[in-house]
Amino acid sequence: MSEMTRDRLPESGRISAAESVDGGTTYRKPAATDGKRPRHTGILLVILGAVFMALLDATVVNVATPTIRTDLDTTGSALQLIVSGYTISYAALLITGARLGARHGFRTVFLAGLATFTLASSGCGLAPGAGVLIAARAVQGIGAGLMVPQIYSLIQLTFEGPARARALSLYATVIAVAVVVGQVAGGLLVSADLFGTGWRPVFLINVPVGLALLAAAVRLLPAGAPPSAKGLDLPGLVTLTATLLLLVVPLVLGHEQHRPLWTTLCLSAVVPMGGVFVLVERGVARRGGAPLVPGRVLRSKDLVCGAAALFFGMAGYAGFLFSFSQHLQSGLGESATRAGLAFAPLALGIATGSLTWQKLPARWHLPMIAAACALTAVGYLGIGWTLRTGGHGGLVLPALQLLWGLGLGYTTSPLLTLALSRIDPADASDASGVLTTVPQLAQVVGVAAYGSVFLSLADRPGTAAGAPSAVASAQALYATALPAAAGALLGALALLPLLRARR
Repeated sequence: MSEMTRDRLPESGRISAAESVDGGTTYRKPAATDGKRPRHTGILLVILGAVFMALLDATVVNVATPTIRTDLDTTGSALQLIVSGYTISYAALLITGARLGARHGFRTVFLAGLATFTLASSGCGLAPGAGVLIAARAVQGIGAGLMVPQIYSLIQLTFEGPARARALSLYATVIAVAVVVGQVAGGLLVSADLFGTGWRPVFLINVPVGLALLAAAVRLLPAGAPPSAKGLDLPGLVTLTATLLLLVVPLVLGHEQHRPLWTTLCLSAVVPMGGVFVLVERGVARRGGAPLVPGRVLRSKDLVCGAAALFFGMAGYAGFLFSFSQHLQSGLGESATRAGLAFAPLALGIATGSLTWQKLPARWHLPMIAAACALTAVGYLGIGWTLRTGGHGGLVLPALQLLWGLGLGYTTSPLLTLALSRIDPADASDASGVLTTVPQLAQVVGVAAYGSVFLSLADRPGTAAGAPSAVASAQALYATALPAAAGALLGALALLPLLRARR
C-alpha cells in the first residue's frame, strides 16, 4: 500500500456508520456487519449511477456540438457556453452543495439535486434555441452541484473497511468509464437520429434514467442529517461565482466579438475580484463563520501543489478534447458515431492508469505523476503534429491517444490522493470540497481558453461557417496542442516543491 493511501485510511475510517448520528437517528451499520448486503449494493448502484450520469453529461455533449451548431444555427461562442455553462454552475456549487448536505441531510440534498438534474435534462432536450439550451445546461449543473458532493459522504456512511475500499475503487472506475461512454454514447445517439430528433436524445435519455434513480434513491438511501452542520457562506459563493464569470465569459465570447472593450475590462477585474473573495473569506472567519475556502486548508503544500498540477492537467484535457471533437466532425467530416468511437483509446488509457497506479512502489508515486504530465504533453504534441496536414492519422492516432490517456490516468487519480494525504482530519471535508472544485473550474477555463484558440483559427476568414476546411481545422488543432502541452508541463513543474522536499 502506498504512503499516500496509508495517510488517508485513518481519515476515511474516522466516521463509521454506527457513529454517524442525525438528529437522534443513528445510521445502520455497514453491510459487512448487519447482513443487509443487498440493500447496500442497491445504495451503491444508485449513487454510482448518479455520478456516472452527471459526469457523462459533461462529455457527451462534445460529440453533439457540431450537430447542435448546425441545427440551432449557433455561434462558436454559444457552443462553448453550451459546453461550459453546465460546468460553471456545477463547479461553483460543489463546496456549497457539500455544506447543504451537512445542514439538511445527504439524502435530502442528493434527491433535490437528482430531481433538478433530471428536469433540466428534459429542458435541454426540448430547447427551441441556443439561449434556452444554455440556460437549461446551467440548471443541469446546479443539480449536479447539489447531487455529486453527497456521494462521497454516502459511501463513507454506508460502508467501512474492505467494503468501503471496494466502493471507492468502483467510484474511480465509474469516473474513468464515463469519459469513453460519454463520447461513444453521444456519437451513437446523434447518428441514430431517433424519430428525426438529431442531437436531442443526448439529453432526453437522462430523463428515464433519472426517474428510475429517483425512485430507487427514495427507497434505499438512509435518511437523516449529520450532527454538526457548518453554516453557508453566501458572500463567498457570490464573490467566487463573480470572479469565475469575469474570467470565463470574456474568454468564451471575446474571439467571436473581436475582443471588444468589455472583455478587457472583465479580465482586468478578475484579480481585484479574487482579492475581494479573499477579504470576504477572512471576514467570515473573523466572525466565527465557516468560509467557503478556509485559509488553513490552503497552507497545506501538498494540497496547493497537487491542486495546481490538477488544474493544469484538467484544463488541457477539457480544452483539447473540445477542440479535437470539433476537428473530427467539422474539419474531417467524421460522423458523430465514428468521432465518438475515436476516443476509445483515450478512455482505455485513462482507465488503465487510474486503476493500476497504486500497484507501483510508494517511492515512485510522486515522480510518476510528474512523468505522466510529460507523457500527456507528448500526446498533445503528437496528435497535433500527426494531424496537422488534414489527414486522418492512420494507426498512429490511436497509439497517441492511448499515451494521452495513460498520462491523464497516472496523473489525475494519484493527484487527488496526494493532495489530501496530509490534511488534518478536521479540515478533510473542506479540503475535499476544494479539490473537487478545482478540476471543474479547470475544465471551464480549458474549454474557454483552448477552445477559443481553436475556433478563432478554424473559423478565420475564408472558411465556411461551421465547416472549416480540413487543413485549416488541422492547423488550428495543432496550434491548440502547443499551449495544451505547455500547460501539462506546468503541471509537472508545480510538483517540484514536493519532489525536492521528499528527496
